[in-house]
Amino acid sequence: MLLMPKPDSPFHFAHVKLRPKPAVLALFLALAFTASAQTKPRARDLGVPFDGTPGPNNAITDVKGVEVGHTTLISGEGKLVVGKGPVRTGVTAIHPRGKTSNDAVFAAWFTLNGNGEMTGTTWVDDSGFLNGPVMITNTHSVGVVRDAVIAWKINHGTPDMEGYWWSLPVVAETWDGWLNDINGFHVRPEDAWHALDTAHSGPFEEGNVGGGTGMICNEFKGGIGTSSRVLDAKSGGYTVGVLVQCNYGRRDQLRIAGVPVGKEIPDHPAYGQDETASSMWGQPPKPALNEAEGAAQRPAGPLQSPPSSTLEGRDTGSIIVIVATDAPLIPTQLKRVAKKVSLGLGRDGSYSGDGSGDIFLAFSTANPGAVSPKSNQPNNLHPLTMLPNDSLDPIFLATVQATEEAVVNAMIAAETMKGIDDHEVIALPHTRLREVLKKYNRLEK
Repeated sequence: MLLMPKPDSPFHFAHVKLRPKPAVLALFLALAFTASAQTKPRARDLGVPFDGTPGPNNAITDVKGVEVGHTTLISGEGKLVVGKGPVRTGVTAIHPRGKTSNDAVFAAWFTLNGNGEMTGTTWVDDSGFLNGPVMITNTHSVGVVRDAVIAWKINHGTPDMEGYWWSLPVVAETWDGWLNDINGFHVRPEDAWHALDTAHSGPFEEGNVGGGTGMICNEFKGGIGTSSRVLDAKSGGYTVGVLVQCNYGRRDQLRIAGVPVGKEIPDHPAYGQDETASSMWGQPPKPALNEAEGAAQRPAGPLQSPPSSTLEGRDTGSIIVIVATDAPLIPTQLKRVAKKVSLGLGRDGSYSGDGSGDIFLAFSTANPGAVSPKSNQPNNLHPLTMLPNDSLDPIFLATVQATEEAVVNAMIAAETMKGIDDHEVIALPHTRLREVLKKYNRLEK
């Protein structure tokens, strides 16, 4: 039975394009994704304990003005035919001040491990501003998305607040080539435009959507996740929001709420389920199990991780993390905030391996108009507000907490996906996660 969403539902459909896309099937998927966004549980709903107080949506959009949009591309199945599919990819757009604003925000970025890409960051470093949206897609679609953002800004017909028509878009990536025909270049300009145009505030979709459609996290299905924290009144009451596109990590390193979940649920890690993966990792292929079968075949007592030779030293993939806040921070302070993302990922078990591109950007929506060449002050001076450095600790802690939870939310929302050459990546099983948390006395309800 297909559950129909209420007309006043605050949840929006993550645009899914199928190529080719029969109208009836596209409509069915639209309704299905809307219903899914309305009913899909998040980590806290499953009893995963986290520190800190989230905002009303527990999302980056809790920071006033921030809007998020997705275009999700899913089509085809079976054997890879480059240029045809299967396709499992997309684009995610983040507007710091909403799609109608041309006012830049103070920003800074940080790379924990540089095996990845985020364009436009040289100017972010030098100017201290982010002017325009942040886009996230797959590794081989960075160029087309970057050019599409420039075209989108031109088509909107107004220069930036400084009066310039040129643009250096920020576009980041992670690699989805295990599930997606990444060399088929299926992301097109109109896909980026759709993500930009349909971005909205409030709740938005997580998991297998947008740029996160084909991503893998700790060898479970990964993708897009988000979380937020609201500081107490004595700390200013500011909001910190985080969005991740997670595509990193090894199963045996995964920790949730301090529990070694990856070692307790070692079944069917990604990259180890078919002959190609068997050759890569030196282990035999395993048939997929459903959750009931997995429970029946688990040995009594503590579960053991796969042989260390198959996993150790092979942290491949990447993660992009975007941090938003309404706290009045200047670029040097935002650089420090971006660095704190690393500690949140560490709580989830990441050690940022050599093959991982771990790149983070933080921005503040405070100080509107700071980039303008004109002001009502003598000599066009701009009065700015900023927190003193010794007041930043609550912001740092909120960033760590929201990053930790955003990654788990991505894995909770993601669903099992089969892609090119029938590569299958399983979702983190909710029931077994609750069992493991209960075993370690970490289940909240």
